[in-house]
Amino acid sequence: MKIQDARRRLFWLTISIIINSAANALTIATGMGSAVWTASAVNIAHWVTHSTDPAVANHVMGTVLVIYGVAVAFLAMLLTQRIDWTRFVRNILFVVPFSYLVQWFVPLFRDFLRIGELQANFSHPYQLALDIIIDIFGLFWVATAVSLYQRANLIMHPNDDLSYILRFKYLHGRASASQWASYVPPLVMTVLSLIANHQVWSFGFGTVWAFVTQGYVQGWADEHVAPSFKHHFVLQKPRG
Repeated sequence: MKIQDARRRLFWLTISIIINSAANALTIATGMGSAVWTASAVNIAHWVTHSTDPAVANHVMGTVLVIYGVAVAFLAMLLTQRIDWTRFVRNILFVVPFSYLVQWFVPLFRDFLRIGELQANFSHPYQLALDIIIDIFGLFWVATAVSLYQRANLIMHPNDDLSYILRFKYLHGRASASQWASYVPPLVMTVLSLIANHQVWSFGFGTVWAFVTQGYVQGWADEHVAPSFKHHFVLQKPRG
């Protein structure tokens, strides 16, 4: 079956995966708070490495994110009560490059660009402000990347599928309720990691900021970032 506008959609999908992974890595490097799923993965990485050293935890970050994605993809199939290997493979095709790019970008920002060094000493008021600005910048591009790959609509992160399934199969189309419900798994894993680690990483200002602003930024990006690139969607009756 021929895919409409395939070359352009593949181009923006590739760009969005790179942007998404780099932006998530930037929020990790700042230490000021990442989006919920990313922050949860950071805490799991510290848990499985039994280390408080961010550099040590980052060595397994890609693998943690991949396993997380596979688990969510299986959960999505369970919730639909239908085995859909095509959908599963499409999820994994997204999550594998995304996950290992995040792992690669974190030391680039942290070790070479020295992002996050300021968090150790907030004696100067501008130091905290700078880290917050960098974190907001990263979260802006996370939301923008989601806008781009949702418009391309070729492959998706499993987290997006989970939210979609919860919305239409269980929550009567309520978008905000499905978003909050989809955060239950990462929040549970973060609590378990906190119990094991006695410390929490990557939860903070940026996590709250992402809660409040991500949907608005995605809508803004739809209209203002590559505005000629429109949503490629197929209207289907929700499964179930």
